[in-house]
Amino acid sequence: MSEIKVLIVDDEVEFASTLAERLELRDITAETVNNGKDALSTILVRPPDVVILDLKMPDLSGLEVLHGIKAHDPSIEVIMLTGHGSTSSGIEGMERGAFDYIMKPIDLDLLLEKINQAYEQRITAGKQP
Repeated sequence: MSEIKVLIVDDEVEFASTLAERLELRDITAETVNNGKDALSTILVRPPDVVILDLKMPDLSGLEVLHGIKAHDPSIEVIMLTGHGSTSSGIEGMERGAFDYIMKPIDLDLLLEKINQAYEQRITAGKQP
């Protein structure tokens, strides 16, 4: 799994950094940004394999960031996170190209499974990292 590069986009700084640490312990390279604009800048210089993207952020919504990611590189897989009880937004994200969505608080084992599935989909799409 050490080949997988994940970008975590969440305005909850402590949540994002803790999640990154937990992924790093499982040999997944993780980087964090705390707003949508930084996420879009980061994918230009250090494109990840998988983005874990919060739906609710103060600058750009997760759906706006998803659109920007997919416009830049449709092979980057995006897992949407929602902590606001809104499955409809998660479903809308999937309709717009997200790989999947997970409700907060997250189950780390489930998230790891989704990251691996998303990475496999990216590889089979022919976009070797």
